[in-house]
Amino acid sequence: MTVRHITSLSQASQVADDGGSRTLMKGRQTKAAIVDAALGLASQIGLEGLSIGALAEVTGMSKSGVFAHFGSREELQISVIREYHDRFESEVFYPALSGARGLPRLQSLFDNWMQRTTTEIDSGCIYISGAVEFDDRPGSVRDALASSVNTWQNALQRSVAQAQEEKHLTATADPLQVAFEIHGLILALHYEARFLRNPGAAERARKGFTEIVARNQPPV
Repeated sequence: MTVRHITSLSQASQVADDGGSRTLMKGRQTKAAIVDAALGLASQIGLEGLSIGALAEVTGMSKSGVFAHFGSREELQISVIREYHDRFESEVFYPALSGARGLPRLQSLFDNWMQRTTTEIDSGCIYISGAVEFDDRPGSVRDALASSVNTWQNALQRSVAQAQEEKHLTATADPLQVAFEIHGLILALHYEARFLRNPGAAERARKGFTEIVARNQPPV
């Protein structure tokens, strides 16, 4: 085989690799666009309302085209849960890490969570609506949803524990109980504001957080 032939084969292989990379990239972009559309749809009608057919209609794709990216309705739902969790972390958790350890970080976590919850009053929260839909339905979708919520709950509990380490909260405070009460404020806010349309719910939630902190702070 001549050098020219070897070079030609090498170039052909490179072109094939580049073509494969472009195809892979396009596939990922298409799947990301589908997941984004599915998340918007699930926020309005819930995870249970998601279907390959409904998503195909929203995206203008064929059912087979959507199905090719997920393989099943359950995998589509799980992909939406993962995307929601990623966005939740990027808006609530990661920005708070720039704050000082202890109470300032816990405060930042709550403020970020409040901000996201406030914007979801109209659109809906996948964590909350999903819990209602799948609380008594064992399976991979419920497992994925519970895993995401537990990950966030554990992060919140660690933040409370760090506040104790920094002496911002008493050593006798129970991180699990404090996190439980803070989570309760968010759930109450969502219920009061989204379902009952009661004004002032956000202010009451913030007041509740202040009282939880004050109750668990060491004496001056």
